[in-house]
Amino acid sequence: MKVRFTKMQGAGNDFVVLDETRGRLNLTGQQYRQLADRHFGVGADQILSVRPSPAPGIDFEYAIHNADGGEVEQCGNGARCFVRYVRDKGLSAKDRITVRTLAGVIEPRIDADGRVTVDMGPPLFEPALVPFDPSGLSPQAQGGWETWPLALDWPGQSVVIAVAVLSMGNPHAVQIVADLSGPRVRQHGAAIEAHPRFARRVNAGFMQVVDRAQVRLRVWERGAGETLACGSGACAAVVAGIRLGLLDRRVDVHTRGGVLTIEWAGRAGAGWAPVLMTGPAVTVYEGEINLMDE
Repeated sequence: MKVRFTKMQGAGNDFVVLDETRGRLNLTGQQYRQLADRHFGVGADQILSVRPSPAPGIDFEYAIHNADGGEVEQCGNGARCFVRYVRDKGLSAKDRITVRTLAGVIEPRIDADGRVTVDMGPPLFEPALVPFDPSGLSPQAQGGWETWPLALDWPGQSVVIAVAVLSMGNPHAVQIVADLSGPRVRQHGAAIEAHPRFARRVNAGFMQVVDRAQVRLRVWERGAGETLACGSGACAAVVAGIRLGLLDRRVDVHTRGGVLTIEWAGRAGAGWAPVLMTGPAVTVYEGEINLMDE
């Protein structure tokens, strides 16, 4: 089965983008894994499928599959590449589009400077909506919010860490660290991702606060491992930092792949304001691959 694709990246978070506006490819989990394989396929953190409008008032549908073949709810860096793709391919003439994901509707827009801003919607904090099971745990108050103790166990070793838990349409556990160097991300990341308190697994963020307007961030992504950048992870980290009293409303997030700018106003009436993420979206190359059947 021959498939045309476009390779894109946003701050080093890389994607294979597929055009399904004229019909579904109906790829299997194995075929998504083959596309993502960096040795035997194209290589990507996620596979993004561009699909036609599912309802009036919506421009496109956006499907996201991780490198392990599993479908997920949200990908912020992918959303920026999504709007860049549909504009470059002539699928839309709009600078701002509405896109339905499994997590809801998002609105990415192309800015005058060429970067892309995505309205990621409001964060969710109720544990059941993450989902996160806090039964038997006592939260630690900090800056008007709270962190949760999370026990990580390995053979002959156990450690308890403090994480801020929230959803950006997908689940995140954010840990504040003094230093991002060393093996912590790899050691803790996989254990946090698969922790039984997160029914759908979780993205593990590791944030070092530089000052109130700058952080450094590494993210171990659910189903992909550590990536060079994670857009929803950057949003979750900044929201957590603001609620914990550590950050201002506009923050530059320095990832290993580049800088993302996150803005969040906090409360909006009886609810929460949407999170705005701005960063690059770049086409790398286009090609064709022969996918094997299972």
